[in-house]
Amino acid sequence: MFDCSKDVRAFHDKQVVLSQAEQTAMRDRRDANRRRLRKGLADNGKPAPIEFVKQGSYAMKTMLQHPQNDYDIDDGVYFRKDDLVGSRGAAMSALDARWMVRDALDDGSFNDAPEVRPNCVRVFYAAGFHVDVPVYRRVDTNGSYSYELASGAGWRRSDARDVTAWFDRELNASGQTYLLRRLVRHVKKFARSRSSWSGRILSGFGITVLVVENRHLDVARDDRAVHETMRAIKQRLDWNLVVSHPVTPGDTITSGDSDGKASFLRSKLDEALGWMEPLFEADCTREKALSCWDKVYNTDFFSARYKEERAAAFACRVGIGSAALMALEAPTAAAVVGAGGGRHA
Repeated sequence: MFDCSKDVRAFHDKQVVLSQAEQTAMRDRRDANRRRLRKGLADNGKPAPIEFVKQGSYAMKTMLQHPQNDYDIDDGVYFRKDDLVGSRGAAMSALDARWMVRDALDDGSFNDAPEVRPNCVRVFYAAGFHVDVPVYRRVDTNGSYSYELASGAGWRRSDARDVTAWFDRELNASGQTYLLRRLVRHVKKFARSRSSWSGRILSGFGITVLVVENRHLDVARDDRAVHETMRAIKQRLDWNLVVSHPVTPGDTITSGDSDGKASFLRSKLDEALGWMEPLFEADCTREKALSCWDKVYNTDFFSARYKEERAAAFACRVGIGSAALMALEAPTAAAVVGAGGGRHA
């Protein structure tokens, strides 16, 4: 397989993983949202939350960059069950609990008011992203705690911390924490690489479970690790489209034995593996290899690296000065300079 490991790693670092600035901005918005909710609940004479818990890809640190800033932060709020009492003294319904949180968050500062969803309250930000706030109650049974989500079907036994704990255990068991996270991000990035796939392909959580199940931890070659993980997932879906929930026995992330979104992911992985076949040809060139990765991720990042390398090599040969070299590089300034290695299997 033609070695594009450095290029694939550069793509991850520049266009896949969130920058530190983006992570800080999200954390600031999350904290502001928590303060807003605490104040709103107090102002409305409602019970105070006992804790907030970050969830989903935000907690697992597998969020992706998005060109339209369409980010989804999950930040659960937890209350004591005994504090959630309705106007007539009965236990507050799941729907009433979500409305209580929505009303507390709606301080008039948003262009679009917070919205009650089946499993959360959604807060919209002008920057393009949103914060989902699932509402939980803590049930105390003789000093033993369990947790229930205010879902569209009523109070349902659930605690999203279990999913984060599962992922952390898998990371530790792998012995390759950073590589496994990169693989999750890479496959999710591929699945989100075409807007026409939105809503038709398996969820990020489902993809995360499949990557964990079928990970190929090639510590020497990120490109080979991505290819082999994609191939393993495709082969796994060939014989079984059901993706089980990792922490809820009997539950599945997919729907039925022929889930359409899992099937769609399988077909697109099959296409991607076909696009990468030239990487295994004996006469594959660096230019051809990088064009394969461009096609996989629907980008020009890789070919831009090749053009920059060519421009830099030409400048060295003819002795072009730095100012002229900068002019040559201007059309691809967003790309990252650096070769991707040679060839070996």
